[in-house]
Amino acid sequence: MRKLRELVKDESAATAIEYGLIASLIAIAIIAGASALGSQLSSSFNYISGQVKSS
Repeated sequence: MRKLRELVKDESAATAIEYGLIASLIAIAIIAGASALGSQLSSSFNYISGQVKSS
């Protein structure tokens, strides 16, 4: 019973979970931003390629 009380009072696991959630949200934001930037870069390169071919 004493171990159970100690486990409930221990907040280090909760803190680690919070940091893990924050890190995962940051990773999702980075992936979404890179995906959006990648599609913009692709369309820019396609436009430049078309302009070079027509010259």
